[in-house]
Amino acid sequence: MKRFPPTGVVAAITTLFLASPIPSVAASYDIDVVLPLTGSAAFVGQGEKDALAALETYVDTNGGIRGRPLHFVFHDDQTSPQIAVQLTTDILGRGPAIVMGSSLVAMCLAMAPLMKNGPVHYCLSPGVHPKPGGYMFSTSASSTDQIAAVMRYYRMKGWIKLATLMTTDASGQDGDRSIDAVLAYPENKTVTKVIAEHFNPSDVSVAAQIARIKQSGAQAIIAWTTGAPAATVLRGMIEDGLDVPVAPTSGNQTFAAMHQWKSFLPKHLVLASALYPPHKGTLTLDPRVEKAQQEMYAVLKEHGLRPDNMVATSWDAGLIAVAGLRKLGPDATAAQLRDYIANLSDFPGIDGIYDFKKYPERGLGPDASTVTAYDPKTDDWIWLSEPGGAPLK
Repeated sequence: MKRFPPTGVVAAITTLFLASPIPSVAASYDIDVVLPLTGSAAFVGQGEKDALAALETYVDTNGGIRGRPLHFVFHDDQTSPQIAVQLTTDILGRGPAIVMGSSLVAMCLAMAPLMKNGPVHYCLSPGVHPKPGGYMFSTSASSTDQIAAVMRYYRMKGWIKLATLMTTDASGQDGDRSIDAVLAYPENKTVTKVIAEHFNPSDVSVAAQIARIKQSGAQAIIAWTTGAPAATVLRGMIEDGLDVPVAPTSGNQTFAAMHQWKSFLPKHLVLASALYPPHKGTLTLDPRVEKAQQEMYAVLKEHGLRPDNMVATSWDAGLIAVAGLRKLGPDATAAQLRDYIANLSDFPGIDGIYDFKKYPERGLGPDASTVTAYDPKTDDWIWLSEPGGAPLK
């Protein structure tokens, strides 16, 4: 007669197995990630690649995907929507349940039609706003909510004459739409957009636009641009002596960008942010969010990394995908994984408590956005506002 171990022993063995490092001989579970590893947004893609590589180690140290090691497979779209489409087409031939990326609005929108009916498409740009019920999800705090936080901060600081300086590409168009939507909020009835300027992403100077903004009497600027175009704006402000608060996208909230641009960083650089930056007693978040953040900080430190926006836009997205695959198993279909994420609620991440039922395709609402600055002296982020944008007292 065969003897079987008690149920409790089986449960303990199972728990130990799932919490133990994965044997190297196990077949990996691969997740394809399309990122701009070269080109004008390379610092964004490289930062997200580093963060996901650290997350991969963390996941595998804690059981992987039901005993299989997680492996992110990175593909360089060269900051080109056309190349992003080519890469995605090749990836889809392998029948994945999920594809992550890219990092900017233009590439995500170019990839999206290919995955309209699956697999799950987890875009790593907050500037994409997927329609509920589809296979596309967008990471981090919404660009609209981030702009709302910046505008609330500006308004409560008394800067109510607003200038906008946008690129003519998809990111700039998202910025224009979001600003108009936020200006329509009743709380912003005293805020006026006194001038709206645009430039091509490839332009190397915005001197004419800066001169017109200077003449307009604007008290603050929102320049919803990322990477090289954002650097063009900041450099132009310094060269023309325009000393007013300016807010580019949160995509520029990286140490790589701050170090590269240190010679022309404006005095009043304002950076919209999700909730991930260390706050060192400035305020207290939900204890589960605090715990998730501390775990992330520890993992990043082990890999010689520090938390910036590239971590924020990739870490929680990776954790959510892993949670779904652990729940459903590595043979989960795209439809099963999509349904899991769409019905996920009360999930603690580094940027808040995710509730995809309340906030479809994103999981985070307005309180997941805040306003920060960069301090060159400490080489760190400083919180300027409470979640939602109200200035800290």
